[in-house]
Amino acid sequence: MLDILKLTFPFFALVLCGYVAARRRLLPLNAIGGLNTFVLYFALPCMLYRFGAGTPVGRLFDPWVMAVWLPCALLLVGFTIRLSLGPRIGWNDASFGALVAAFPNTGFMGVPLVVALLGPGAAGPTIATILIDMVITTSLCVALSRLGDAGQQGAAAAVKKALKGVAVNPLPWAILLGGASSALGLAPVQPVMATVGLLADAASPVALFTIGAVLARSQAVAAAGERRPMPARDFVPVALAKLFAHPLLVLGVGSGAMALGMPLKPFTLTVLVLVAALPSASNTALLAERYGADTGRIARIILLTTAVSFFSFSGAVALLR
Repeated sequence: MLDILKLTFPFFALVLCGYVAARRRLLPLNAIGGLNTFVLYFALPCMLYRFGAGTPVGRLFDPWVMAVWLPCALLLVGFTIRLSLGPRIGWNDASFGALVAAFPNTGFMGVPLVVALLGPGAAGPTIATILIDMVITTSLCVALSRLGDAGQQGAAAAVKKALKGVAVNPLPWAILLGGASSALGLAPVQPVMATVGLLADAASPVALFTIGAVLARSQAVAAAGERRPMPARDFVPVALAKLFAHPLLVLGVGSGAMALGMPLKPFTLTVLVLVAALPSASNTALLAERYGADTGRIARIILLTTAVSFFSFSGAVALLR
């Protein structure tokens, strides 16, 4: 267990550094957007491209990964919405709560962390989950968030808006471009590839630092707009669902599928379970703010899952390795 903590500690320590820097205003809050832009539009796409280009296409777009990951995401979304809906939490807040329960922090944290733990072979399944969650899970939750006040028509418009957001997001395109490079055996010329490599190397530390800064900013903004303390029952059950129900669900569905004859490799299932054990994606707070959801609730879920996952994720690694 100590060996595992030695591997995971630096990743979570960088998140803590970003959180402390933003909380103490060593990093101005208005500078966090610039960090996020650098990671999202420059460093992270280069990292995903490099992993994609170095991964066989069959592993990058493995249909058996979708066959396990997508049903689990849909089940968790439905369960979380059913758990959350009530007099104080409507469709909008329940849907974005479901999104943070089903969408791990795979891009900013998961790819470098899981690859560091399991090796380069873990990149393909991990990246495949990003495509599923960005295109399907996010679009579904955004559509469901509109049911409370606009019905089916509003949901359809929300899906179109969410898909447009995916279309201008550089991450899926970086994955697809990397897959094309892998399939065709093509690569940029050496000076360009060296530039890509420099940006890719910067992705992991800057992304982890940015996660902490974004969490601190989301917490500060939410606290400024709150009039009374939020009861723990509004966010703790969703955080527990993310950290424990999600990986157990993926493990159960994956194991059952393998028992029924699905050609899912045990290594791939291990990767998927560890990805599911990651904390909630920090960028969902920005999406929730855009659609008018309770950002205080979302920020608390993300912050709680990030803090607790240092122990829960390390425990999952110890059990699965």
